[in-house]
Amino acid sequence: MASSPSKLSALSLILMIFISTASPILACPPCHEHEHPSHHHKKGHEKPPVVKPPVVKPPVVKPPVVKPPPVIVKPPPVIVRPPPPSVPCPPPPSPPPPSLPPPPPPPATCPIDSLKLGACVDLLGGLVHIGVGDPVVNHCCPILGGLVELEAAVCLCTTIKLKLLNINIYLPLALKLLLTCGKTPPPGFTCPN
Repeated sequence: MASSPSKLSALSLILMIFISTASPILACPPCHEHEHPSHHHKKGHEKPPVVKPPVVKPPVVKPPVVKPPPVIVKPPPVIVRPPPPSVPCPPPPSPPPPSLPPPPPPPATCPIDSLKLGACVDLLGGLVHIGVGDPVVNHCCPILGGLVELEAAVCLCTTIKLKLLNINIYLPLALKLLLTCGKTPPPGFTCPN
């Protein structure tokens, strides 16, 4: 058998390992008490101590401690509500118009025919130098009798103006005639323009 030196080295190494492990088994056969007293101890045959192989527990891997996230208490959101829709206020009452003086009473008109009163005014013209007398009263008072004071005064003024007579001369005579006929003209009466 031709072997290479490396194979022989490997074979001799295997043989040595086998012999070294088998020598304790071969060296001491099981003893009996009476055969080899030198191998025994005083108290009896003691077995060699049993050495248990160490029990290797796998390392305990604890899960990492995870801290819960901190609880952040957020205040409730502040909701600003717009004011309720307001009903617009009614506009303030408009100020009353400035108080105007009452309108003047409508100009009094003469309800009788100025021709009838014209003859009366003609009689007044004749009395400018004499004064008021009976023919004027007899002729004028029945015509003015159905009128109120203001109407009677206005009718005399209108007739004086129509005849183009001087109002400053004839108005005092006309007012005296009204008094004679029982009519009181308004105080401070002047002929309307």
